[in-house]
Amino acid sequence: MENTAKLYYSIGEVSRIIGVETYVLRYWESEFPELRPRKNSSGRRIYTNNDLNLARQIYDLLRVKKYTLEGARQALDGDSGDTSKLSSERQELLNLRSFLENIARQLT
Repeated sequence: MENTAKLYYSIGEVSRIIGVETYVLRYWESEFPELRPRKNSSGRRIYTNNDLNLARQIYDLLRVKKYTLEGARQALDGDSGDTSKLSSERQELLNLRSFLENIARQLT
């Protein structure tokens, strides 16, 4: 992993660091309003460390955790409804597990 001590990165550098093509980063810019690198006087994108970290988060959500674009947007927004929904689903699964373990014990 490259050193993040720099203030600004070009789109090519971010592309190499994250592991995606430059066109993917440009697409993400159109899909995620939070990812808006500034442009220098010659019109080239300049990514800050915050932009780089956001691109890493987007990569993780889309490519590692396999979120949809909408799901990744919601995760980045920190939609509190999602967390309560997840915790209630988790509780349902724990209850189901307990129920099934109880049935298994009764059958043995």
